[in-house]
Formats: sequence, C-alpha cells, structure tokens
Amino acid sequence: MDIGDGHVVDRPVVGEFAVIPATAQIADAALDGQGDLVITDVNMPEIDGYELCRRIRADEQLADAPVILLTSLSDPEDVFKGLECGADNFITKPYEENNLLARIHYLLANAHLRTREKMQISIEVFFAGRKHTITSERAQILNLLLSTYEAAVQKNRELTVARDDLAKLNEQLTTANRDLEAFSYSISHDLRAPLRHVMSFADILRKNATSQLDEENQHHLQVILKSVTRMAELIDDLLDFSRTGRAEIRMSEVSLDQVVEESLRDLENEMKERSVAWKISPLGKVHGDPSMLRQVVVNLIGNALKFTRTRAQAEIEIATIPGQENERVVFIRDNGVGFDMNYAQKLFGVFQRLHRQDEFEGTGIGLANVQRIIQRHGGRVWAEGAVDKGATFYFSLPR
Repeated sequence: MDIGDGHVVDRPVVGEFAVIPATAQIADAALDGQGDLVITDVNMPEIDGYELCRRIRADEQLADAPVILLTSLSDPEDVFKGLECGADNFITKPYEENNLLARIHYLLANAHLRTREKMQISIEVFFAGRKHTITSERAQILNLLLSTYEAAVQKNRELTVARDDLAKLNEQLTTANRDLEAFSYSISHDLRAPLRHVMSFADILRKNATSQLDEENQHHLQVILKSVTRMAELIDDLLDFSRTGRAEIRMSEVSLDQVVEESLRDLENEMKERSVAWKISPLGKVHGDPSMLRQVVVNLIGNALKFTRTRAQAEIEIATIPGQENERVVFIRDNGVGFDMNYAQKLFGVFQRLHRQDEFEGTGIGLANVQRIIQRHGGRVWAEGAVDKGATFYFSLPR
C-alpha cells in the first residue's frame, strides 16, 4: 500500500480487516482519507495512540470513526487518558484475534449510536490524588468502561488460572520432596544393617588376626575400618537431615540463653584439655521449636570449636546484632582457620566441605541442616570469613 511520501506498507489482514502499522507519517496519511474504524497501539515511535486519537476527533471526516487503543492497561491512568482523548475501546495486549474481531464488529454495528447521540456529558473524577475532567459522549464512555471491565475480567481469569497452575505445581513439588526424603531415609536405613556387619567383622579381624598380617595388610584393614566409620557417620547425618525436613515444628517460647547453656554441656568432650575464651552476651527469647534450635546452636558452636583446634587459645563470641524489622539476628564468631568468601555459597550445601577430611573431620551435612531448620522457622542464615582469620555464622529468627 502506497501512503504517500514514498512510504510503502504491507497490510497484514486480521479476519476481513486490514491492519496498518502506525507511525506519524501513516497517521497523517490516514487523516487525509475517510476511515470506518481506527485501531492504534498506545506506544508508537513518534506519536502515541492518545495523540493520534485527539487528531482523529479533531478531523471532521473522521470524528465519528470508532477508535480502539491497544494497550497493556498496566496503569489505571490509561483509562482516564483514553476517555480524555475520545477513544471508544481498549484491547489489552497480547490479544486474541477473535476477541479483536468481536470488538470491531460490535463497534461498527453500533456506530449509529454515535451519530444519533451527540450529547456530551462532563464529569469530574478524582483518582490517586488527581482530578480528571472527562467530556465525552455517553456511548463512548459506556463503550470504554465496558471494554475496561472486560479486560479486568479477562486479567482476573488469567490470574485465577495462573494461581491454580501454581497451586498444582506446589503440590507436585511438595509430593516430590516428600518422596525424595522418604527415599533417602529408606536407603540410609537399609544401608545400616550391612554396614554394621562390615564394621563388626572388620573389627573382629583387627583383634584376632593383626599379628598374622604384614604391615601393608594391617594398613589396608585400618583403611577399611576408617572408611566404614565415615560411611556410618554419613548415613546418620543423612538420616538427621531427612528427619529435619519431615519433622513437625512444635512452636513455643524459647530462651536462646538456655539453649546455649545446654549446647555447651553437650559439647563438653570437645572442650577437654582446650583453652577456650568465651564471650557470651544475653540473647533473649524467640518463638520456635526448642529441639530444632538446639540442634542449630550445637552445630554452630561445634563448628567453632572444631575449626579453632589449631589455635593455642580459641576465642568464641556469641551475641546478637540489629537485623531487619521484626527479626532477631544471632551470630557465633571464632578466631579459627576461616574460609575463602569466594566459596561461601557452598557452605550450606549437602556434602559440601571447604577443608580436607584429614584436616577437619565432618560429613558436610551439618550446615545444610542448620539452613533447613532456620528456613523452616522463616529466618535466614549466612556466613562471613577470611582464610586464617576466623569465621562468623549468622542466623535470624522472626521476633
């Protein structure tokens, strides 16, 4: 299609109607002729759809032509702008072809209402602290408001479908997590019996046949016993991790000071023949599961004791710091070997370790358990550290 000034535009067809891309030049060309109906996008490169609509309403030949605005309707102001410029209808993007055609047929079939009812009404509307004065014909106001209502209904329908789909996905995810935890529990539980047999017979062999084995075979036997012991620890920790995810949280008022006190008693063996300088501040009370929170504190203090083992004197501080609104943040700081912050994201992963097994024992599940428990309480957990300069672990709980 030649629209003048050397501009040639292809005319894709929607149903039986031609669609012309809108630019300022095309808009000017359209205003030179007679049109039955105008469909324009609100967002255009040179003039917007509202300005085009104003030009159409100011033109004697096109003044009665219905105007449909294509918009995302993301802002309620769009409705007032549409009324003020004289638009007849909104179509929300992305639109369905059948919906667009239905609007076109409706407006063309009722075009006689615009020519018959020329009486305009003027109303003032206050919205978001601003006054909008709208002077339009009754049919135009009705058409625009009906199309806006229809768009809102369609959006609500889409949101309802999306909500239902999300609920189904959440249900599937919950089921998958439950099945995965049941599977890990079953596997871990079933591994225990044969592992006990291996450990038992290897220990018998160590006691009864050590004198008959040469040095190399004695070393092999020690490797077997050490590996079996480590596997038993892994299974126990994996079972704990699985139970943490499935266990019901029993909420009550919890004194964190008492939790720390009990945790230190649990870790007395870790402190034997150790020089540890403790700095423990009052922590207050929170709402949570006492046994789970005790597991968190035991794990974090246990880590602090483990990774300060190379220090002549361990220094461990337990206190709180200001957090976000309505949360209590507790930290446990040590002067141990620390870690490289480039790998901090690995700390709370299952089986993730930043130190070799021969340096510091562990299975890499403890911190993953800490994170799971804190997240189930609606809190968060993170860590800061530097190599050979200690580490600080934080966890937050809702007040």
